[in-house]
Amino acid sequence: MGCGRNFKDDNRVAGEFTDDNCVCDVVRSIADAQNDVTDELCDVSCERSINSLVSPVSRNNLDTVPFILYGKDLKPFKGFGADIQGGGMNARFDCIESFVFRVNEVSDNCCAVLELLTCDGDPDQPGDQHGAKCDKDPCEQLNGLGVNELERTGICITVDLNCFCAITCLPAVSLL
Repeated sequence: MGCGRNFKDDNRVAGEFTDDNCVCDVVRSIADAQNDVTDELCDVSCERSINSLVSPVSRNNLDTVPFILYGKDLKPFKGFGADIQGGGMNARFDCIESFVFRVNEVSDNCCAVLELLTCDGDPDQPGDQHGAKCDKDPCEQLNGLGVNELERTGICITVDLNCFCAITCLPAVSLL
């Protein structure tokens, strides 16, 4: 199945994509798995990351499958958002950009709420949430990053998953 093409095969095997959009299917699977994680539950591929997340055997407290999306031009998608730091007359926007996301929800029509994940400092400190600032690709943002340095920002964007052609899942991590 490719971007913009429908997979129409009545002989498909269980576990294969069933929607018209494989990126939407994978992100929906991640959302479902993350929603199934409880406080007691807790190699790199989307299937492996999802299995790590919901594996009752490991009890590893993993709660998030971070991922990178690619547009129809197969370039990595970078999301942008801003938080407000400070208050009153000193309130300032703190801009965040990131190639790495956590899914919060996916609707039936493949619209998804994605949270930007960052790796630069305490999200409550102004100017520390740089995420992918000046980075040309996801590897520049992530290379050498400690797994426990990936952080939630609380900044969410809504995207149409039908606009993406590829997804790379990172290993499951604990962010909640």
